[in-house]
Amino acid sequence: MEILWFLIALGLLVAAFSPYIRRRRGGGLRLVAPGSPDAADPENYGFARQEHLDIRVPGPDEDLMDALDTVQRTGQWQAASQLLAGTPKEGELRWQRVQAFGGAAALELVAEPGAGARWLKAWRLEAEKDAGGAQVHAELLVQQAWRHSGGVGSTDHRIILEEAREACRKAALLAPGDPVPFITELAVARALGYSEAEFDALWAKVIDVAPTHMGAHLAALHYWCEKWHGSREKADAFAHAAAARAPKGSLLAALPLFAVYEHVPDVVLTNYWRGAVVTRAVEGALYAVHTARQDDPMLAHVRHMLLSFLVPMERWAEAMEQIRHVDGCVGALPWSVSADPAAQYAVFRALAVAGYEANGGSPATLPH
Repeated sequence: MEILWFLIALGLLVAAFSPYIRRRRGGGLRLVAPGSPDAADPENYGFARQEHLDIRVPGPDEDLMDALDTVQRTGQWQAASQLLAGTPKEGELRWQRVQAFGGAAALELVAEPGAGARWLKAWRLEAEKDAGGAQVHAELLVQQAWRHSGGVGSTDHRIILEEAREACRKAALLAPGDPVPFITELAVARALGYSEAEFDALWAKVIDVAPTHMGAHLAALHYWCEKWHGSREKADAFAHAAAARAPKGSLLAALPLFAVYEHVPDVVLTNYWRGAVVTRAVEGALYAVHTARQDDPMLAHVRHMLLSFLVPMERWAEAMEQIRHVDGCVGALPWSVSADPAAQYAVFRALAVAGYEANGGSPATLPH
């Protein structure tokens, strides 16, 4: 097991070699040269090359990609506006699409300070009352704050967050009953350090209009984590309460796994991954995946998180099953917090392939 985590750390440093990991029968995992006949190559399974992995979204959304490509290529915002206008405020998809547009704009501004995201600037100037544009603008400000070079807690960071809070509240007025502005403000609340009473008041607005919204629960969970304004116990209680009241088929049953992820110890002992806490959370998430609608927009989020646990648990076949469903898009936790999400995902994928083949698996035995 120790060699497994050694290779994960090594792979993150030398991600270019990640497709060339092999686990030998009766031995440990090792790195081999590209092209070696002993290499476990994810491409043999039809998986995407690392450089082709899309870090913008957790799973495929062709309508979103078409609209995003159009606005970025032409500078015309109307395609984004039309897509969001046609996306119901109920459910998870609108929140994901707003995040994707906001994130794309933020990345453009990083690449071209002062010149990027002109389509969003035009959208706000030419259609000030457009609810979709207001929501994307608020999300952009939140993402700008997290990317700001001044760092969390700096004066500039706080100024951007306060601007984001105001943008969220303006967006909420333009779309009564839409949970997205409130969900976006949850990130502001965490960063600005809302008191528990203030946070609870905001959370009440969310659950009043979207009581089973998985994305909202993920955003709220961060606040209750030990590294922010709560504790391991508070995060665990929040996650398990949501899972217990979740209706059948809801992915909220997987929320305890995300709570475990947020509190993985810095030093992980071998038996951690075999412990009751991790095992219960993984089994709950697997149950959620198996009972959820297969078109649930949050399903990819849960599968990505499961993959990050199933690999160190050495549950290779189950890890490969997650890859089979999500490969190609890696815009989700835990990869999205990495400096190179595609490289980190590729390491775990390569380890899963190596472990799967070491236990008799092959492209022919993987379901399609």
